Amino acid sequence: MLLEFTKMHGLGNDFVVIDATRQSVSLSSDQFRFLADRHFGVGCDQILLVEPATKAGVDFTYRIFNADGGEVEQCGNGARCFARFVRDKGLCDKDEIIVETNSGMIRLHIEADEQVTVNMGRPDFTPASLPFIAESQSVAYAIQLPNDSAETVEIFAVSIGNPHAVLRVEDSNRAEVERLGPLIESHERFPKRVNVGFMQISDRTHIRVRVYERGSGETLACGTGACAAMVTGRQQGWLDDTVTVSLSGGDLTVSWSGEDILMTGPAESVFEGKISL
Repeated sequence: MLLEFTKMHGLGNDFVVIDATRQSVSLSSDQFRFLADRHFGVGCDQILLVEPATKAGVDFTYRIFNADGGEVEQCGNGARCFARFVRDKGLCDKDEIIVETNSGMIRLHIEADEQVTVNMGRPDFTPASLPFIAESQSVAYAIQLPNDSAETVEIFAVSIGNPHAVLRVEDSNRAEVERLGPLIESHERFPKRVNVGFMQISDRTHIRVRVYERGSGETLACGTGACAAMVTGRQQGWLDDTVTVSLSGGDLTVSWSGEDILMTGPAESVFEGKISL
């Protein structure tokens, strides 16, 4: 099978984007892993599939597969790339695009400067939404890490269409992302695993975030991780309702005043290609 694709990125969070509206696409987990492999395949954090809509009032269906071949519910940086892809490829000429995902509908708006604003919907702090095993909903949770030291860390838990655990740290550059990320990602209290964010608050309008993504490891940027950090900080009263989120790959603007989250940032195409699978 000869497959056409586009390589894209949002702040360095990179994607292989495949148009499944004009070509037949049926890939196995092994093939997704091959595409994502940076040595033997194309190389990416996630693979995005653009599929025809299955419901009235929706423009497209959007599916996301991590580098480990597993399908996930949502990806904010990928959503911005999705919007630019369907416009650039002539699949859609709208500024406002409605997309169906595994976690529900999202609205994508292409701004005059070609940045993309994504309406990410409302955050859900109930443990069952992630899912996260807890006796009851709380502001924060202490979890014991699965190692021999009986070490515990405090997390905030929220679903942005996909599951997130957020830790507040003093210095994101020195955060133990490589050590703590895998331990929390696969913690037994997260039955479907979890994305892990490390948030440093610079002031009420600026935070720095690093994210260890389930199935991909640390990425240069994570849109839903930026949203998760912002809304948990906002919920604690630490942040204003519009915040610049600095990630390793660049900045996003995230706004939340208690209803839908709005995230704005860039999306870039890198190259086109074909690959035989």
